[in-house]
Amino acid sequence: MGTISASAGRPWPMGANLTDEGVNFAVFSAHATAMELCLYSDDGRRELARFGFAERSGDIWHLHLTGITAGQLYGLRAHGPYAPDEGHRFNPHKLLIDPYAKGLAGRLRWSDAVMGYKIGSPRGDGSFDPRDSAFAVPKSVVVDPGFHWGNDHPPLVPMCDTVIYEAHVKALTMRHPEIPPQLRGSYSALAHPVMIDHFKRLGVTTVELLPVQAFFDDRFLVAKGLRNHWGYQTMGFLAPEPRYGGGNPLRELQAAVKALHAAGLEVVLDVVYNHSGEGDAWGPTLSFRGLDNQSYYRLVHGGRHYANDAGTGNTFNLTHPAVLRLVMDSLRYWVQEVHIDGFRFDLASVLGREAHGFDPQGGFFDAIRQDPVLAHVKLIAEPWDIGPGGYQLGSYPPPFSEWNDKYRDGVRRFWRNDAGMAPEFSRRLLGSADKFDHSRRPATASVNFITSHDGFTLEDLVTYSVKRNLANGEDNRDGHDDNHADNMGVEGPSPDPEVRVVRDLRKRNLLATLMLSQGTPMLLAGDEVGHTQGGNNNAYAQDNDVTRIDWGLSDRALANFVARLTALRRAHPVLRQRRFLHSKPRASDGLPDVIWRRADAAIPTPSDWHDPDFRCIGLELRMAAEGADLPDTLYLVFNGGAAVSLRLPETAAQWRLILDTTRPALTQEVCGARLTIPAQAVYVFEPFSSGAEK
Repeated sequence: MGTISASAGRPWPMGANLTDEGVNFAVFSAHATAMELCLYSDDGRRELARFGFAERSGDIWHLHLTGITAGQLYGLRAHGPYAPDEGHRFNPHKLLIDPYAKGLAGRLRWSDAVMGYKIGSPRGDGSFDPRDSAFAVPKSVVVDPGFHWGNDHPPLVPMCDTVIYEAHVKALTMRHPEIPPQLRGSYSALAHPVMIDHFKRLGVTTVELLPVQAFFDDRFLVAKGLRNHWGYQTMGFLAPEPRYGGGNPLRELQAAVKALHAAGLEVVLDVVYNHSGEGDAWGPTLSFRGLDNQSYYRLVHGGRHYANDAGTGNTFNLTHPAVLRLVMDSLRYWVQEVHIDGFRFDLASVLGREAHGFDPQGGFFDAIRQDPVLAHVKLIAEPWDIGPGGYQLGSYPPPFSEWNDKYRDGVRRFWRNDAGMAPEFSRRLLGSADKFDHSRRPATASVNFITSHDGFTLEDLVTYSVKRNLANGEDNRDGHDDNHADNMGVEGPSPDPEVRVVRDLRKRNLLATLMLSQGTPMLLAGDEVGHTQGGNNNAYAQDNDVTRIDWGLSDRALANFVARLTALRRAHPVLRQRRFLHSKPRASDGLPDVIWRRADAAIPTPSDWHDPDFRCIGLELRMAAEGADLPDTLYLVFNGGAAVSLRLPETAAQWRLILDTTRPALTQEVCGARLTIPAQAVYVFEPFSSGAEK
């Protein structure tokens, strides 16, 4: 290290940023009495120098150092009162990660030294631990985010054309035989040509990644020989997770995004701004807690205990302007420097919670919606948390879309043959207008899914009725118990070919329903090839073959069927409308935009809808009465019951069958006015004129 000189620097931008002469550091803390910057050797083991922040502008501490550049490792130490009952937990013996670090070096080494208090002390977390934690804490890295983007541009796929593919960076490619072993499980593998080819053949438009912001493995998991696989313990909101990268994770991720964009594919990140990985009062002091506990976290009555609306021990305080600024700066960074196309917000109800409760007009939503950098990106909310009034499905303001668990449960229950599901199923097929048709929100606001990372895979949904989570080390107490699953008569894998046939049909019916519904469909990676987790419906700690997709044993026939479904969706605008359908007559032909029908083609009566055995539902779809008048019509039939005689509507002279889930290889078949639809089947018809092909 050469000669380093220090000067006051400036209070913007936040974090460590390169200048022409060196690096400027800016750190927020409203309650610290002093702040120090520690520089470390390239291996992170030796502290090379320490500088005090001599200047403070408001609550921003700032310092400029000449003689250092990109790649420099550093950490922070904050001085101030250690008074947990008053909300303060300063301990200068604990090295702290910069909240704005754009890179992290090294992994967290669990040790009692990372705790701000003495473990075992009769005073509990009111005690004070003087041990230095630098040996155990990842170091922040000065990063140059510059990248040669060339002519890269966001695909800007409209929501009505979007098909989301939720994937885990590592689990997606770790067992792919066509990807070089040294690349598997990495950012680079995500954009390997074999994966891009798969995405394109499958017909997905948008790859949604489980958290890639830097996180760590929980201590209780490490003690059990497990790891935080999903990544919902964020400690670096601007830093890419190093375990998925090589020598330069940011560059690898940028290159992957560029390659995916070149193929017309979007990248959306699952982001966790509702809490941090520091946990509750008994957790480690790694960053926010040591920098300004009272500002960063929502505290109960402003004191010792943490609000726990996220269920992870702490809750970020987005009503504080500095915390909200961190979130906004982080989002802008990923869009501007990594060219990310959108975000899925984990437990988003936490983010919208003001002092009086959840508020769709609160500060977080106002900040998001006025930001010009975020104006073109996709915004998707997971609309719940465990706090009071935390379930807010349908309550988010435009332009947010939302994960629709009502859709998931309603569709699962209909195909499981639960009684009386026809009204619920019909609402979900048409985009859940009961939840989303307000405030000029489009039907695409409903992100429809059958499965996600949290729960059974599609294969397990038709194989197990009871979760199998013993590998998580929690005596099978974790994970959902009410999965609306159906093992088709045999629990677990079965060699019986008849069982396999009915399970495969159920999967096709579920997938067909997903792609034929109004709204934005989301697939779980691996569902298209029969991936199983052995019945584990909460595989958050399974960084192993439980979660890794086995491409060598994949179900290619099912993948081909999914590709047919996405192609059908692309070919028919009537399946992907922005406007909700309410059976209103169209000016062009006087026909309603949607007509519900029974198997005999008659319109269902109220008593039909309330009949618990009403299981064969038809709907005739046209473009919305108030929308574009395109000549597109389909007749969809969902038969969740026994085989039944089917009469086709007289609104077309003749109909052609273009999808039959019981015969997945069928491409088309001209039908008469009457036919029999098999049990447990989805049929799709289009009008057909013998005089001219469509």
